[in-house]
Amino acid sequence: MKKFAFVLALCAFNSFANDVAEGRAKADAACSLCHGANGIAGMPSAPNLAGQQAIYLSEQLKNYRSGKRHHEVMGVIAKSLTDAEIANLSAWYSAIKVTVEVP
Repeated sequence: MKKFAFVLALCAFNSFANDVAEGRAKADAACSLCHGANGIAGMPSAPNLAGQQAIYLSEQLKNYRSGKRHHEVMGVIAKSLTDAEIANLSAWYSAIKVTVEVP
């Protein structure tokens, strides 16, 4: 249990240690066309990224970059991303607060 709490704290610290402003700038340049200016997708086939967990976003971008996850467009975009850029993008999108209304 203590190990889990430590890992959770480390992940939380890591997401704040990354540069949200840099992530936003990169997202505006590379991601906003499909995923929207604030992570709310304008294209029906693109997922919303706003409010997603940083660790999930980082893992998926790394999977696209390595080819482990396949998508024609994302594979090309992620191929050029550095680990720092992935961390910053993940910090930006996870910093966006999303509210949900149950019908």
